[in-house]
Amino acid sequence: MSAHSPEQIDSSPEPLDGSTEQLAMHPLRESLYEEMHSRPFQVIPSPARISHLSVLCNEQQKLDQFRHLQRLCDHFGTPVPQEDVPCYQGQFGDLQVRREKHLEFVSFTFIWLNGGSRDPFAETGVTHLPAGWLDGIPGQVVAAFHVSVEDARDKTEPSIPEVKSFFETMRLVGSQPSQGCAQVWTSFNMHSDDFGRFLIYNREMSDSQLGRLVQRLLEIESYRLMTLLGLPLARSISPRLQQMDLQLAELTEVLSGDIAECDERQLLARLTKLASQVEAYRAQSTFRFNATNAYQDLVLSRLNDLREDEVSGHLTLQEFITRRLVPAVRTCQAVADRLEDLSRRIDRVSDMLRTQVELSIQGQNQELLSSMDQRSKIQLMMQHTVEGLSVAAISYYTIGLMKIFLGVLYDQGLEIDKSLALGISMPVIILGVALITRRIHSKFSKLADESAKQE
Repeated sequence: MSAHSPEQIDSSPEPLDGSTEQLAMHPLRESLYEEMHSRPFQVIPSPARISHLSVLCNEQQKLDQFRHLQRLCDHFGTPVPQEDVPCYQGQFGDLQVRREKHLEFVSFTFIWLNGGSRDPFAETGVTHLPAGWLDGIPGQVVAAFHVSVEDARDKTEPSIPEVKSFFETMRLVGSQPSQGCAQVWTSFNMHSDDFGRFLIYNREMSDSQLGRLVQRLLEIESYRLMTLLGLPLARSISPRLQQMDLQLAELTEVLSGDIAECDERQLLARLTKLASQVEAYRAQSTFRFNATNAYQDLVLSRLNDLREDEVSGHLTLQEFITRRLVPAVRTCQAVADRLEDLSRRIDRVSDMLRTQVELSIQGQNQELLSSMDQRSKIQLMMQHTVEGLSVAAISYYTIGLMKIFLGVLYDQGLEIDKSLALGISMPVIILGVALITRRIHSKFSKLADESAKQE
């Protein structure tokens, strides 16, 4: 028998169609789904001509870039985008345009689908853009390079000397990614047109596989250059850090000596100036060095995704990049660590100086208190002396008044011995004045003690 009565069982029917209308949905749920599809890999056929730019810019320049992109759409007579999305893709006949927004830069990719001349760089992805449009992109260009894709299935690949001529006889770096399904050549140099160059010979890849390969190469080159942005900053900071290190060592040596011979204000001023300089360098470099580490991780990840095979006699992309990129990143990290270490040491020296100053102040306060205590004793002795003199003075004037009073009584006919009466009253007056003065002194002393206890 069931342990529950029929009244205790919820017999409301459940929806059979799997509806979630009653569920509370997170407001970001839809955007989280869309994020995974915001930057899709492109499908690139062979042959193709591609140009890529990475432009360093601020938020206002990103907005100006979007308006500049709207003018390009208007020029080609295609629908003009109204919203500045993270990734825009437009088709203008045989020209594809892709714009991606990143944290501190924006990338533009231009793909021309009709490339096929013998010289792979005679025609590029930006050749068919309106005159002057490329020069009007707001921001500072960090990466700019062409990628030429050739189909090696229809024609034989050129010899290495011929490939070298496409790169203006510069030293080549080459590899066979995806286990030899393609051949990639580059020089990692700027050429006469101020653009870098990549040459890809597609051997067995589909258009989707080729699109993923091109996307990885674009990201590797862009992130490589963004990584290296921190190196000039590290090199400019490093000599100054050496000077500040020596200054801090000098201050520490001074503090380790006789504190009585130190000018504490001057030491504190020098230490404060040194700390402000270190903090200024940290503010200037923290973001750049953190970005350097993040970009390096992306570069190494994309290089691993290539799955390169070595070309005899040539460095692979991974070998060439990591040989110089990793030391550059370690230089930035070393400068960042040095800044942090210098900041901590300045804090310790500041604490040491502060402690010595406090001890010096305490010593001065102790001397001051001892001096005040001695002064208080002298004042107390003077007070007792004044009190004695006050008793004598008040008694003298009171006895004088008594003498006048007795004279008045005698003149009025009262038979008294004025000398005897005055002699009898004198000790009484002196004793009374002394008792009253003592009582007043005791009362004020009691009030002072109660006040001290309350404090």
